[in-house]
Amino acid sequence: MARVTELICYPVKGCAGTSVSEAVLTPAGLAHDRGFMVVSEDGVFRTQRRHPRLALIRPTVSADGTRLALGTDGHGTVSLDVTTSAPRRDVDLFGDTFRGIDQGEEAAAWLSDVLGAPSRLVRVPPEHDRIADGLIPGPSGYADSSAVHLLSVASLDLLNRRMAERGAPPLPMDRFRPNIVVDGGWAAEPHAEDRARRVVVGGAELGYAKLAVRCAVTLVAQEAGARRGPEPLRTLAGYRRAASGGVVFGAKFSVVAPGKLSAGDEVAVTEWGEAEL
Repeated sequence: MARVTELICYPVKGCAGTSVSEAVLTPAGLAHDRGFMVVSEDGVFRTQRRHPRLALIRPTVSADGTRLALGTDGHGTVSLDVTTSAPRRDVDLFGDTFRGIDQGEEAAAWLSDVLGAPSRLVRVPPEHDRIADGLIPGPSGYADSSAVHLLSVASLDLLNRRMAERGAPPLPMDRFRPNIVVDGGWAAEPHAEDRARRVVVGGAELGYAKLAVRCAVTLVAQEAGARRGPEPLRTLAGYRRAASGGVVFGAKFSVVAPGKLSAGDEVAVTEWGEAEL
């Protein structure tokens, strides 16, 4: 049977992820996932596409979400009390306007120093009501689109084999920043996640939204915070182009029923469909 081999939460959009043994899956994804976002002074979100050093920032958020720490080598750590009562401000995410709660001057100064560009930190407001589109739409915080990104070990293994044929070295799973990594059972077939429409895992249920369209973030070596050549996009472009356009790898899901997830949980597909390739 297919099982969860890893759960990864990304408290601050674009920053490093944290592998956890268990997590609460809320209607908007793993608890605290993409609950914070780094923005420019005028509110436009910052991304590894232009600021790959984001990958070097390691966020730690308390279980109740009231404390956040940011750390990276050479810059120490900044810790702050998370505020939900500060005034809201407009933030821009892919041209869409949402609201964010600014987390203050200390976090802003620290991030500006690390990234070498004036930056601020915002939190998703409690009243955030964004609904990400897809076959099964659902709530989402500051994720690119849908709340949960699921990827199988078999899909990555196939990509690495194809890159090896080009003489390219293998890539780790963190290049693709998934939330749920699965292996075994139905997931032993590469890209089987493309066809999963309803998924029961732990005490929760996921509904398929769309294929995950890949961008230049996959070119960033997460441990280095720097771009590293044309892979994996060069190889993926040869065999993973979606019918609707774009290079795809992995699948995005909405949360149909919240619950608790743990590494080792069985992952059962209760409804299948056709891959959109």
